[in-house]
Amino acid sequence: MDIVIKLSQFLLSLSLLIILHELGHFIPAKLFKTRVEKFYLFFDVKYSLIKKKIGETEYGIGWLPLGGYVKISGMIDESMDKEQMALPPQPWEFRSKPAWQRLIIMLGGVTVNFILAFIIYIGMAFAYGDIFIANADLKDGLLIENKAMQNVGFKTGDHILSVDGEKITRFDNDLTMKVIMAKQILIERNGAEQAIKMPNDFVDQLSKQEKVPLVSIRMPYAITSISEGSLNTALQPKDIITSLNGQSTKYFDQVKSVLEKNKNKTIAATVLRDEKEIKVPVIVSSNGELGITVGSLGMASLEKLGYYKISKQEFGFLESIPVGITKGKDQLVGYGKQLKMIFNPETKAYKQVGGFKAIFDIFPNTWSWEVFWNITALLSIMLGVMNLLPIPALDGGHVMFLLYEIISGKKPSDKFLENAQMVGFVLLITLLLFANGNDIYKAIVGK
Repeated sequence: MDIVIKLSQFLLSLSLLIILHELGHFIPAKLFKTRVEKFYLFFDVKYSLIKKKIGETEYGIGWLPLGGYVKISGMIDESMDKEQMALPPQPWEFRSKPAWQRLIIMLGGVTVNFILAFIIYIGMAFAYGDIFIANADLKDGLLIENKAMQNVGFKTGDHILSVDGEKITRFDNDLTMKVIMAKQILIERNGAEQAIKMPNDFVDQLSKQEKVPLVSIRMPYAITSISEGSLNTALQPKDIITSLNGQSTKYFDQVKSVLEKNKNKTIAATVLRDEKEIKVPVIVSSNGELGITVGSLGMASLEKLGYYKISKQEFGFLESIPVGITKGKDQLVGYGKQLKMIFNPETKAYKQVGGFKAIFDIFPNTWSWEVFWNITALLSIMLGVMNLLPIPALDGGHVMFLLYEIISGKKPSDKFLENAQMVGFVLLITLLLFANGNDIYKAIVGK
């Protein structure tokens, strides 16, 4: 069932992005009276799953879910329809339209992608508000379990004060990405400030470690169940261990540390049960374990227990607009920085470029509209930016040649455009094989 939910989200998001992107080309083409021969979700190599011709356009769904397309008459594209291009230009063809109209048609797809992302972020601000923990409320610092972070110099209990000079005022999902792309991070440890320089190949180092969050809030040791055969029958589900062997253990990591030091021993514990503190003996195994399952508490429970103050901002519709625009702008700038890292050989970030499996893995196994829309907005930005790359066969390649034509007044020949399209297509296939090859390699080696 989990795989069905994951796959459903992946296909729904991908379909939505493709259809809206292609509509971005389709609508201005129609407005400028340019004939659109095909409008397809997914590729119809050899045959279509569904197709229906309405007017001059064939609408359909292909069987190969690697994208989608609109086929515009008189345009040199991936179809490489040389027979049509050999005929005299017709008034309804793309090549017969003024350069400025052709430019608008080509920019339509990425424009829709960016607008969609901003609309989603505005809608999310209005529907869900903004939930975070103020950095000042992280009294005991962050949990650092990631080995790559530890190797760089971070420790549990550190406060992150700033990233590349930007003051960190809150703990939220964006902090992880800021840390990944950082050059220098200022922390506070035991009351003293310390600067940690991030290595250029930090992304590559991360890929060699187990998938553990870079930074996370410190959680209490909350018991969800007692394992069968466990000797610790004095413990009960929903207990929270607050001290062990006379030491305060407010957090999970503190409990683990005490257990490691008391293997094969019976020690005293204090647990919070039904809002009362109860003393019980616990038996520590030779592995430093209690034979129990531990889980995470929700934000509401953490706040009720006094661990953290959860801040929530709610926005009216008009208030949501600048909030969503700011979020979209930050994500756009952030993705631009990621691309810069990928194209910098020193970072070795290119090793982490992923294909369709990497995108598929982003989606969770449980359905959450908030998570779905957040991922879809980010993918929309990624699709828009990638399509703007000046590579023939992508929208950016067509835009590059159209700008040259507008500035110079000279239109590149059809032969030149055909050759450029072939070069771009080969380059695009190479990038596609590289990205999906990375996915396959990671699946084989388990990284």
